Amino acid sequence: MNVYLDDDTNRHMPLSRRTLLRGAGAALALPWLEAMMPGKASAAESEGKAPEDSPLRMAALFVPNGVRQDMWTPEATGRDFELTPTLEPLADVKDQLLVLTNLWNQASNFGDGHYVKCSGFLTCTTINKSLGIDLNCNGRSMDQVAADYSGKLTPLPSLELGIDPVTTGVDTNVGYTRVYGSHIAWSGPTSPLARELNPHLVFDRLFRAGNPNKGAAQRDRLLLDRVLEDADQLKHRLGAADRQRMEEYLQSVRSVEKRLQNQDAGGAKQWQPLVKLDRQNRPPEQRPDAYVEQVRLMLDMIALAFQTDTTRVCTFMFGNAVSGRNFSFLDGVSGGHHDTSHHQNNEDKLRQYQLINRWHVEQYAYLLGKLRSMKEREGTVLDNSMILYGSGLRDGNSHNPHNLPILLGGSGGGRIATGQHLSFGRDTPLSNLYAAMLNAFGTGHERFADSTGILPGVLA
Repeated sequence: MNVYLDDDTNRHMPLSRRTLLRGAGAALALPWLEAMMPGKASAAESEGKAPEDSPLRMAALFVPNGVRQDMWTPEATGRDFELTPTLEPLADVKDQLLVLTNLWNQASNFGDGHYVKCSGFLTCTTINKSLGIDLNCNGRSMDQVAADYSGKLTPLPSLELGIDPVTTGVDTNVGYTRVYGSHIAWSGPTSPLARELNPHLVFDRLFRAGNPNKGAAQRDRLLLDRVLEDADQLKHRLGAADRQRMEEYLQSVRSVEKRLQNQDAGGAKQWQPLVKLDRQNRPPEQRPDAYVEQVRLMLDMIALAFQTDTTRVCTFMFGNAVSGRNFSFLDGVSGGHHDTSHHQNNEDKLRQYQLINRWHVEQYAYLLGKLRSMKEREGTVLDNSMILYGSGLRDGNSHNPHNLPILLGGSGGGRIATGQHLSFGRDTPLSNLYAAMLNAFGTGHERFADSTGILPGVLA
């Protein structure tokens, strides 16, 4: 392994960004270190400029079933806005946040309550009405356009994550296959990308990306135990700041591995039926704490993937379209998400709806905070990221596609003008935001799908 000697006389010999810690069939990507900076990058940073090779990341987090409208949008615009009750969990990262009002996805204003608005969320196209044999979204999702640009630089071009398995069959209320409600990432018009639902397998993909032909060895020893010798050799050749970064990084990976082991241990007992199963047997409800932990683990996977530069593009679905997940694990909530979103202006349902909305925002805040805690050059991983959060619906009761609840976190390497609430004219294309994000990502795009241009005020 090429190592960097932390000495002023050796700054012309940087550590490769693709360096891996290796040992006993394992490979572990590194976080960004000062040792990876060539001399010209150091000079650029001393002048307050981002080095040309700063890795930029992009993620899109999708939430089903919309939001409670009167608890979402801040009253004031510009930089002096106050966070609403639903957005309050973002207080610590408000300076890294854009709240975007009056965006809509015109192509999704067609045909059904949920499915067009889910599968078209990142494509800004109208999907074909289908019973399942001829899926077609008539475009490519924005994340995959970004992955075309950055994928050649990372082991994984993109990472697609979810919680719910793909739903099948036909929703007879609207005449669409439910498969459309399980995908936001499309590599082509007829190619929805499979999502990984198991955080263990995501973990394996991330940290075995350097050994694609070796297969998945049994985790009889923790991954870090197999690479610690290599890590120790490297740390001796790093400066104090880099050693601190390495230690924090290794501790974060160790923490995730222990949590995965604990999750396995919690469900290790083999289930034995007391009676023969038949069609009338109802499956046991999922343990609420398992769902919460799975969401957090998936967000940790995004953070680790971005920190290691294993991929720069990721999508995550908190739930499929029409998700009826029971949120009774929240104090004050007693029902399922989809049913609660059909509140019919009932005050108790509206209250529960807002609590569910706030919980989702709390998870978003957790990810932004996690990325902000990861030091990178003179800033953080969040500084070099764009993390989209939103739903294809405004209000779940009316299935309203106007004025979508859209947030953008992270300053995209200084290219995004964060710390603002921007309100646009009614029915400004959502695709204008995507054009701005792709432009900031470096793809050179000025247009995307049905966009009319780059969304004003977003780029710094």
